[in-house]
Amino acid sequence: QVQLVESGGGSVQPGGSLKLSCEASGFPFKEYWIYWVRQSSEKGFEWVSGIGEFGVATYIRDSVRGRFTISRDNVKKSVYLQMKNLKPEDTAVYYCARRLSGQFRPGNSWSDYDAWGQGTQVTVSG
Repeated sequence: QVQLVESGGGSVQPGGSLKLSCEASGFPFKEYWIYWVRQSSEKGFEWVSGIGEFGVATYIRDSVRGRFTISRDNVKKSVYLQMKNLKPEDTAVYYCARRLSGQFRPGNSWSDYDAWGQGTQVTVSG
């Protein structure tokens, strides 16, 4: 079955860094855009960054541009999110999510994705 498993979250002070990883299985990974999305009580659902099938095309949210970098490894069926200069407003549960087949632009709600993992908590405070 389709599985996405996130890892790499944690608690850091403002200005710190984390690298999130997402390992996929159970579907033709190279055929889908994959997004990192986040959910918090303050802001609700937000898409963060997405990457195309070949790892070239990307979307990045303005509030994280210049601080977050998305990448993928199709051999390892994995997507990564390098996060630097983290801010308290980045605190959220982060999920990797499979964009609906044939769709690539950022989706602004859960209904724009058809699979996601259990999430990994990122807490920025200090």
